[in-house]
Amino acid sequence: MTLDVPEFDDVLAAQRRLAGHAVRTPLLSHPVLDARVGARVLVKPETLQRVGAFKFRGAYNRIAEVDRERFPGGVVACSSGNHAQGVAHAAALLGLSSHVVMPSDAPALKIARTRAFGAEVVLYDRDKEDREAIARRLAEAHRADFVHPFDDRGVIAGQGTVGLELADDAVDMGLALDMVLVPCSGGGLASGIALAVKHHMPSTRVIIVEPHGFDDFGRSLQSGRREHNARASGSIADALMASTPGVLTFALGQRLFDAAVTVTDDEIAAAMRFAFLELKLVVEPGGA
Repeated sequence: MTLDVPEFDDVLAAQRRLAGHAVRTPLLSHPVLDARVGARVLVKPETLQRVGAFKFRGAYNRIAEVDRERFPGGVVACSSGNHAQGVAHAAALLGLSSHVVMPSDAPALKIARTRAFGAEVVLYDRDKEDREAIARRLAEAHRADFVHPFDDRGVIAGQGTVGLELADDAVDMGLALDMVLVPCSGGGLASGIALAVKHHMPSTRVIIVEPHGFDDFGRSLQSGRREHNARASGSIADALMASTPGVLTFALGQRLFDAAVTVTDDEIAAAMRFAFLELKLVVEPGGA
């Protein structure tokens, strides 16, 4: 079976499609962070993106290409919060309706914001129910297009624009990227960034970072097959708890990822405190 894996040209097309809609977030550095790490560190604050997360990029890029005649019911998505808000906001901007399936234990603020963007939110129990199955049933019932949170060519390409900006801004600063650390759940952001960065800087190492106990992608890279997490909840990084890598993202990850590391909840909390106190950045656990 031939996979519909995105190519670098898809990321370039996404960049053009997102122009004037997505925020080009800056690339920041701070001497205190450099001193703590012992190296020059650059930070890409996607918290400054629309909806406060990179997910808007992939959602807008994907939804902009929805066939409205085939899918008069708009779009359906499933998400713990950031993809939910990205889809709801992008759909509203593009004049489409949206339904979003979210876990009942998702942060109340994320649920409220998703509704505020105009989506109809359907809640489910993440320990007992299959969110994707619910979303696909909704899509069929409403004649809507299902927008996967990470395993989708258009979504991955949209997230890849983060990597384009990383590479371009680093070059403008006269720097080469030795490594890029990317938080990873299903792998949409990480595979998109790797696709873009390695096109410009083939020697750059892309290292994915997962919460302890939710290292399905790292274990998958080791075993050579898509592994599953044993549980669906239990980390403060609520945005990084996909059960298994995507088919497309795993194919890209096998080719483009160089290593995987895990971090504990205590380490995540410490990073959040450091970002707030020293960098004056408010970041959620999944981005810390």
